[in-house]
Amino acid sequence: MDKKANKMLLLSTLACTMLLVTGIFSLAAGEVGYVGSEKCKECHEEIAASHAKSFHAKAWTGKGEGYGCESCHGPAGDHVNNPSRETIISFGKESKQTAGEKSARCLSCHSATPSVSFWDMGRHKREDVDCSRCHSIHKQSRPEVSEPETCFLCHKDIKRDANRQSHHPIIEGKVKCSDCHNPHGTLSHGMIKAENINQLCYKCHPDKRGPFIWEHPPVEENCLTCHTPHGAKSSKLLIQKRPNLCENCHNGRHPGTPYDATAGFNGSASPSTKLKFVGRSCLNCHNQIHGSNAPGSAGKSFTR
Repeated sequence: MDKKANKMLLLSTLACTMLLVTGIFSLAAGEVGYVGSEKCKECHEEIAASHAKSFHAKAWTGKGEGYGCESCHGPAGDHVNNPSRETIISFGKESKQTAGEKSARCLSCHSATPSVSFWDMGRHKREDVDCSRCHSIHKQSRPEVSEPETCFLCHKDIKRDANRQSHHPIIEGKVKCSDCHNPHGTLSHGMIKAENINQLCYKCHPDKRGPFIWEHPPVEENCLTCHTPHGAKSSKLLIQKRPNLCENCHNGRHPGTPYDATAGFNGSASPSTKLKFVGRSCLNCHNQIHGSNAPGSAGKSFTR
């Protein structure tokens, strides 16, 4: 073989070596840095057995060694020689990776998932909450989040509200956090699954949408002017007890006198003022408070 042929053979060999080192070839077991899932099972037998029943394991079946432990944890060659968290991509509280690095591993496959499209816009991303804080890949058949228990681990104030006297049926399991929020991010405030609060509420309360001949301005503007979404001490998720709530804006025709001995049933209050203490308070008369289609003054004052 002449010198030119020898040179070409040497160059060809070097080129093949470079391709292997840079990872252009498939990530099969035995490649530089990658050892294959079977090697991982030697030390992590229990985790491997649990993972074998998971959604990811079933989805990756038959796709080769490139779809296994190392697709999430990275090449384990160094880890085999030095089994520590510093030599492998790990998840959980003791991980040496940042929240962004851990989430990036998940997004390498899930970036095209519609519900994750606005991850970069979400509060969880900004607060350095990574996917593994909520999702358990090894232990569950599907990596779904248990609601509301998982959410309550961080959102203690919402847990408090959800256990108040008046609340959405969250703890009863009839309403889930993800029915209203997208934890992976949205373009709207509070990561709600609608353009604004009112549009979200109308999904379950279409009777409050209208259109009405007589519209109550605060209702039209924002449901949260009067209601709190998770739970409240007052009935109907109201932020204050009636008539206090109504008198924040309406303190003219029916005076907002203090609730003391001189303004109750035993005092000298007028009959119209006393009605504020009966049953539904202001709603005893103004019962179409979200809007009215009644003609004339009745509709204007939200009565029937």
